[in-house]
Amino acid sequence: MEELAMLQLTHTAFHKVKLHAMQTYPEECCGVMLGIEQNGRRYVHDLLEIRNRKEENRERRYLILPEEYKRAEDHAARVGLQILGLYHSHPDHPAEPSQLDLDFALPWFSYVIVCVEAGIPAAVRSWLLRDDRSAFDEEKIEMLDGELQGT
Repeated sequence: MEELAMLQLTHTAFHKVKLHAMQTYPEECCGVMLGIEQNGRRYVHDLLEIRNRKEENRERRYLILPEEYKRAEDHAARVGLQILGLYHSHPDHPAEPSQLDLDFALPWFSYVIVCVEAGIPAAVRSWLLRDDRSAFDEEKIEMLDGELQGT
């Protein structure tokens, strides 16, 4: 079996994702993961919460406006990091990509999904889109102690 790709998060980043998901429940939250990629591993240094701009059905959909994404890119460049992917929550649904997630995903990004059950964060999983855009493959999440080195 092929080894899973690896996404590494500090405990702080991991808990920030879960807290954001809990605070926005029963609506979906969304945000950007910033970090570096080295030797096939992605190291998440920080997160940027982004307000869900979807006007309706926010319990099942999120929207990041282009100007908010551009601000995230500019911030990442200023602090010497890159956008590694996006995160969002699935209120009262599994932490698995939906068809809409598949339709709008980019092949290089990591997609972290947090399942929030009755307001409490549960499963947190990460996904990578296949190059042919046919499906997602799960990406292993590893928790790191302390702060990351190299920045």
